[in-house]
Amino acid sequence: MFPRSPVFPHNRRQASPNNMFTQPSLARAFVQQQIESQLNFTNRNFHSHHLNGFPLIPTYQWKPPLDVPYTSPNGSKNKNRKRKSDGSTQDDQKRQRVRSPKPYEPPGKVSSFSPVHRGEQGPSRRAVDETCSPVHSPMHTPGTSKPVGCVPSLREESYQNAYSGFPPSIVKDKLSQQILDLFLACEQQNEDLQKKESCRAQLQWDIQLLHPCARVFLAGSSLNGFGSRSSDADLCLVVQDGPVNQRTDAVYILSRVQRLLYKLSYIERPQLIRAKVPILKFRDRISGVEFDLNVNNVVGIRNTFLLRTYAHIERRVRPIILVIKKWASHNKINDASRGTLSSYTLVLMVLHYLQTLPEPVIPCLQKDYPECFSPVMDIHLVPDGPKNIPPFVSKNQSSLGDLLLGFLKYYATVFRWDKFVISVREGKALPRPNSWEWKNKFICVEEPFDGTNTARAVHEKMKFDAIKAQFTESWQVLQVRKDLDYILPIRETKPKR
Repeated sequence: MFPRSPVFPHNRRQASPNNMFTQPSLARAFVQQQIESQLNFTNRNFHSHHLNGFPLIPTYQWKPPLDVPYTSPNGSKNKNRKRKSDGSTQDDQKRQRVRSPKPYEPPGKVSSFSPVHRGEQGPSRRAVDETCSPVHSPMHTPGTSKPVGCVPSLREESYQNAYSGFPPSIVKDKLSQQILDLFLACEQQNEDLQKKESCRAQLQWDIQLLHPCARVFLAGSSLNGFGSRSSDADLCLVVQDGPVNQRTDAVYILSRVQRLLYKLSYIERPQLIRAKVPILKFRDRISGVEFDLNVNNVVGIRNTFLLRTYAHIERRVRPIILVIKKWASHNKINDASRGTLSSYTLVLMVLHYLQTLPEPVIPCLQKDYPECFSPVMDIHLVPDGPKNIPPFVSKNQSSLGDLLLGFLKYYATVFRWDKFVISVREGKALPRPNSWEWKNKFICVEEPFDGTNTARAVHEKMKFDAIKAQFTESWQVLQVRKDLDYILPIRETKPKR
């Protein structure tokens, strides 16, 4: 019988000591052989290369933190007890076997995994720390105190306090206050992220029964700072060093994973979508979160942390983007599968607008800090790349309401859709190239790392006209009414308690 993963809990360290997670690694190898036999796959891709023959991704080894006070079963702490950290005891070895690594934890081995060829790897962690330090930033002069990086760690996902002390000029009117209130009601909470991370960790463990060297990364709005309480979660399954053929190998790998998911008790409705970048959609039965899993689409990991830096470099960015995403969704122009704008494209459009104001609200990060966002940086160094970038102090003190009005006006009357490409990478609008990627496209938005058109889903003139009409109509209404309710019903948009 095919082995099933337990429904509760996701956290294996809380599971019964007699379950499958506490068995020796030999038992795990035996379970893997059972799965291979049950699925009746040959473990080869479409080009007859052994999938397990890909260059190895280093395993992630758990190392207990030093100087952690011991906590007894009754909750009291004993500061005099020293914790063993050499991993030599039987309990330490057991913890090392069953512990799931954090989504972007550095590898425990000296060798490192990179999604590019070995000769193209980017800077080392030490080089990243030095070149991306605020000491080297254009906003920091020698002799001044070293500022703290603006991007919070992955554990600091609650931002309510950061928005409690907005300057009065930023929320000076009713519209600005409505934007801030809606943002605070809808933004992703710590508990939402924990649910997604728990499923990611459990899923990685199960997928490693098929691909022992595979890693599962959380990406997209769940980590980039622009997610809401109702946001789905994007996962990237990294199976090899280097690109994967998305039409053949990625579909094959996702088909194998889909067959596995049918056997997992905590997963329901796995569905394979054969798109340009194929994805496997499924739902976590425990948390109710919907997931999209891709294979080796590592550019999504890179842009997650670029957007995360933009989200925290200026406090007005997150509220304005979340409300614009809600507005676009309500007005049915935020669905790439139906020929309109993806959420990622909308975010890039807002960032471009904020970059190109006479007094910019945000900088162009890839021009100011190129080493922090190198497209060939080792994927495990990407989260630490921007950690020391200081906040941007803008001379533009426009309110949230003024920025929303300006965004709608810019794309309704100012921006020339037929002449320019939106480029966050360059911080400006670029002339349209005469290449296939951009020619005869209605909307052109450059992906900051691979240079593709993120708005390619808008391929019908009727949908393009509807998008432009919605920008124009909303700008005209909001300019007169100065009330968010007229273009986005606030009560219906807020999550139900």
